[in-house]
Amino acid sequence: MSRRVLVIEDNRDLAELVSLHLRDLGCEVSLAADGVTGLRQAQAGHFDAIILDLMLPGMEGLELCQRLRAQKRYVPILMLTAKSTEVDRVVGLEIGADDYITKPFSMRELMARVKAIFRRVEELGKPEREPSKAITAGDLVIDVGKHAVTIAGEPVDLTAKEFALLTHFAKNPGQVYTRSQLLDLVWGYSHAGYEHTVNAHINRLRSKIEREPTKPRYVLTVWGVGYKFNDQLRR
Repeated sequence: MSRRVLVIEDNRDLAELVSLHLRDLGCEVSLAADGVTGLRQAQAGHFDAIILDLMLPGMEGLELCQRLRAQKRYVPILMLTAKSTEVDRVVGLEIGADDYITKPFSMRELMARVKAIFRRVEELGKPEREPSKAITAGDLVIDVGKHAVTIAGEPVDLTAKEFALLTHFAKNPGQVYTRSQLLDLVWGYSHAGYEHTVNAHINRLRSKIEREPTKPRYVLTVWGVGYKFNDQLRR
């Protein structure tokens, strides 16, 4: 089954070149040359991935990414950035981009990133050989197979990254992880220099699962080292 990819890029030559290589991978490609059109297409269709430029007419990539992440339907986003916009790259990761690549880039590298995203999505969607038991810790219940989380019976809406972080922590209670380790484990490879994006994701995760986010019960801070899941709550 071919995958559908939306390329939102205002440089027509670059967009066509990216499309050509994606089609060589067997993808069905749609193009949008501005942010408003890109958002409309992303909301109207089902895509397996979105390649999103930061600097767009009509609506910039960061705002577009934020709007897509505010919706319940998840689609992987690979962000295209300029080398001079380091702050934008950081913000892009913090608001939910799955990956980024800086311009100028080789098509070989871009296609490798796209294939890596597809592989991660496939792994998330694979059924486990044995039905996975729900992970329970206090009032928190994580149904890994159904990709669902509840607190005291109430559903909690998590992004894919938030769910991946929480699940990894809960499967390894008491194990302390540095921010760099979490980037490798959850994002798939190291985003060297962007460890603070982990802080942002954990803060948002705590705001959704903790009764008092400033006094967390589940995901604990180990000062000077990193984070761990409260092993005293697991049962």
